[in-house]
Amino acid sequence: MVIAVNPTDSASLLAAFGALGVLAVIFAESGLLVVGFFLPGDTLLFPAGVLCAAGDGQGPRLELWQVMLCAAVGSVVGGQVGYLLGRHGGRPLLERSSSRRVKESTARAEQLLARYGYGKALVIGRFVPMLRTVLHPAAGALGVPVRAFTFWQTVGGLLWSQSLVLAGYLLGSSVSHVDDYLLPLVAVIVALSLLPLLAEARRTRRLRRDEERRRDG
Repeated sequence: MVIAVNPTDSASLLAAFGALGVLAVIFAESGLLVVGFFLPGDTLLFPAGVLCAAGDGQGPRLELWQVMLCAAVGSVVGGQVGYLLGRHGGRPLLERSSSRRVKESTARAEQLLARYGYGKALVIGRFVPMLRTVLHPAAGALGVPVRAFTFWQTVGGLLWSQSLVLAGYLLGSSVSHVDDYLLPLVAVIVALSLLPLLAEARRTRRLRRDEERRRDG
């Protein structure tokens, strides 16, 4: 029997591959350029946590420890692989991409590293969609020290992946049949995950206006 799997749909991935699907997707999203942009991250971890607590729902029943372990391994190893790709491929790896999303996210990653420093940037960047895919290759290309990168990307990866899985699990444990409402929950997670991007875009526009006023004045 052939199982049709949509790699951008969290429900399809979880039904087909369970915790291993979490590992593969989070690994790719944490450092494989272009491919990672089209994969669910936040919208996979949270539903996976919900399904770990599901009782008689229609979705697959997952084991919490397996999902948490796979999410942790995928996020940390994926981040490290992304860093190594950037370190050995350098800036040309990022500049050769024809994707506007990659170019914009690369510029945003460089700004984040310059503004907050290695530690804070690598932790904050994990919680921003698209940015977390390009942040690790960008850190490698910009020559962030290996030890500093490894420590802070591990901290950020564990905070991000484990908190989302546990949040889904706690909600699934406290609300009966919550797994019946996974699609609306995923929509909420998508909306929340976009808030940092909107805040950063607003800040950039404000800085640009201030700079134009100074020039005109």
